[in-house]
Amino acid sequence: MALEKQLEGLKNLNIKKYSEKIIETMAEALVLIAPDGTILMVNKSFERMFGYSSDEIVGKSCTHLNCDLCESGESQGSTKWCSLFAYGLDVKKRCHLKKKDGTYLPVLKNASLLRDDNGEDIGAVEILTDISELDRLDQTVTSLSQQLNVDSSFYGIVGKSRPLRKVLDLVKKAAQSESPIIIFGDSGTGKELVAQAIHVLGRRKKGPFVQLNCAALNESLLESELFGHVKGAFTGAYRHRIGRFETANDGDIFLDEIGDVPLSTQVKLLRVLEQKQIERVGDHQPIQVDVRLITATNKNLKELIERGEFREDFFFRINVIPIYMPTLKERLDDVPLLVEYFIRNLRKRTGKDITGLSPEAMELLLSYSWPGNVRELKSMLEYAFAVAEKGLIQLEQLPQSVVKDRDEPGMIATTSLTEEPSEKRELIKALTEANGNQSEAARLLDVSRVTVWNRMKKFNIDLKKTLY
Repeated sequence: MALEKQLEGLKNLNIKKYSEKIIETMAEALVLIAPDGTILMVNKSFERMFGYSSDEIVGKSCTHLNCDLCESGESQGSTKWCSLFAYGLDVKKRCHLKKKDGTYLPVLKNASLLRDDNGEDIGAVEILTDISELDRLDQTVTSLSQQLNVDSSFYGIVGKSRPLRKVLDLVKKAAQSESPIIIFGDSGTGKELVAQAIHVLGRRKKGPFVQLNCAALNESLLESELFGHVKGAFTGAYRHRIGRFETANDGDIFLDEIGDVPLSTQVKLLRVLEQKQIERVGDHQPIQVDVRLITATNKNLKELIERGEFREDFFFRINVIPIYMPTLKERLDDVPLLVEYFIRNLRKRTGKDITGLSPEAMELLLSYSWPGNVRELKSMLEYAFAVAEKGLIQLEQLPQSVVKDRDEPGMIATTSLTEEPSEKRELIKALTEANGNQSEAARLLDVSRVTVWNRMKKFNIDLKKTLY
């Protein structure tokens, strides 16, 4: 009964009398637009959201709001100026409208045509819902997703390029072995991170992980660090000392720069591997150790063997499972991920509101040769953070050594296709099969689109000349 009375009351209510009050109490912005695009009316919410008074905006063209969703009817083959009036289809989409202060407001637009009794267009009504908070949350989710994407790196090793994936697949398998592992790679490629990952993934992960840079010590100090010493073994040996091998018992020991180990120490290390025993410097009492050996070097050990600077028998003993780290130049696809990773860490450390790199700066990084590999990239970003204050890092805020020494794209040699580098031939073949579509060519080559772009730049490939 009460409901019937309410319905009866609504019938008797003069809606037109209260329509203005209803419109002005709406939380959403309302805009009435004439068929020629002139703004006829806006409500209070519109004034609040966009900063215009009614007097300032009424009478102006709706194109004044510079909506990024609107399309002209002419572009779609109609004589009418707007696609809404051209086809009469209701619109319900997200878009951005320009405010009085020049900034853009993200809104959800609901737009419909208004027609008279004869079906003639008399205007359009648009309801605009402010979704700036929703947009902000979306950006936050995207940012967090990217952060998770970077932080889901392989035990601190950032990247998803094909060369790196191959290495990490081998790392997973090698970690389960008890055999000696050697990591080859240029300085700054992440050999230490790989060694740590092998330990964490291996059967000895509950044991210690001990590391030592063999290039940092002379022969006597190196042997003392490795095997320990007894009191009085040499001048300055005031007490007994446990060496790294004893400390690493039941775990892994990582010897970096193994190529710098003296020949005499190599003999003792070979004995440790064969007998699983060490002797402290100044003592002849053998001590049992159960350690897996992981080594690394940036040198060509075979060349050192030929020059008599490295023992061949020791090389064969440590070179059971070799892992070759790719240079950063070989995995340029990972540069954007690494940049994002380092910038996020530097933002936390410095408190600077630096959001990333400008397109020009990123293009430089993607064409640079990176002789110092990932370590050089990190140092370069630390320099940029010291120079820049906020926003995007610009080209001029990068170290001049990087800007001046960037690689120039290679020129096409005047040779037949069969005489050109295989990498170039494969790229041209993939681009031809993909009819010039770089994303499809990347899929055919099993690389990223960035790699295709870089190789096209490297070989100076012009799609028009190549395909047509």
